Amino acid sequence: MNQHTKLPARQFTLVIKIGTSVLTTGTQALNRAHMVELSRQCAQLKSSGHRVVLVSSGAIAAGREHLKFPHLNNSMANKQLLAAVGQSQLIHTWETLFGLYDIKIGQMLLTRADLKDRERFLNARDTVHALLAHNIIPIINENDAVATSEIKVGDNDNLSALAAILCGADKLLMLTDQQGLYSCDPNTNPDAQLIKRVNDIDDDLMKIATGSNSTLGTGGMTTKLQAANIATRAGIEVFITSGLSSNAILDSLNSDANCTTISASDNALENRKKWILAGPTASGELTIDDGALTAITQNGSSLLAKGITRVSGTFNRGEVVRIKSLQGTLIARGLISYSSDDLTKIIGHHSNEIHDILGYDYGSEALHRDDLVIF
Repeated sequence: MNQHTKLPARQFTLVIKIGTSVLTTGTQALNRAHMVELSRQCAQLKSSGHRVVLVSSGAIAAGREHLKFPHLNNSMANKQLLAAVGQSQLIHTWETLFGLYDIKIGQMLLTRADLKDRERFLNARDTVHALLAHNIIPIINENDAVATSEIKVGDNDNLSALAAILCGADKLLMLTDQQGLYSCDPNTNPDAQLIKRVNDIDDDLMKIATGSNSTLGTGGMTTKLQAANIATRAGIEVFITSGLSSNAILDSLNSDANCTTISASDNALENRKKWILAGPTASGELTIDDGALTAITQNGSSLLAKGITRVSGTFNRGEVVRIKSLQGTLIARGLISYSSDDLTKIIGHHSNEIHDILGYDYGSEALHRDDLVIF
């Protein structure tokens, strides 16, 4: 860390999206020396108590390199072939480099279907949280070897925003081959100025965004702003900067960083709760005892299985349910962490008994307070 870098004191969860142009530094092969430098900065963050998640591009580039740069046409099958070969090479490289700092990694390959389906989303979220809880860096990539156009997220910029939401991140850093968002294209206009702070992503800003010159990646500045719009609406601060500069990850977290910083929405949790309140129709109903009623309405607590006295209706994990008091008064709505079948087995039991009863658990809360709207 250089003398000007000062990390925020409060511990945070940071998702870092690393584009192909950064991993290859503009060449046709992975630049392992540069990847060591990126790994070192991640290790520095972890040693300061912060949590790090990587969204790593580069599988297709790694596949081409491993196969000695074959001459293949640009068909979907050939892209999937290169991704299938390259993903194992990419993750092995990351595993080796993070091993230099005695850091373990865990691979997660996702498609849009994993993030669109509520139960699969929750399963993926639990996996990320488990990896982070055990001091392991999750490395996420799109499952290009099997993804079709219908189930692809499409680019790792948008995947990084969804991953940031998935793991409840505080910050999202997108490393690219540009210093950030400019007032016009810096490649053609020498008067282009770096836009250092963005408070709102509007139509005028989207018009400024230009495509990347990279021939290896799929995302330009437009997709980065689209991804930033998703993340900031979820309350996640976003940074866009060049991953080619030295100490880029750590320096981007400075208050005076030479990058584009996009402010998080102040109403992210409130917007989420408005969706829970006015969004999907409730699939079932829970009756809770007076102790649980006091806990969730007066103490801001989550709802535990111990406080549930009755389960009505059939619902899956992640669906919306109504919550009523013993007197039948409607108290709240929320996103349930367990299915109706599971809940009927664990209601009235302490959280530490859930695993013994079900053979697994999705956490101690039947319904987390962040997923709960009190009337």
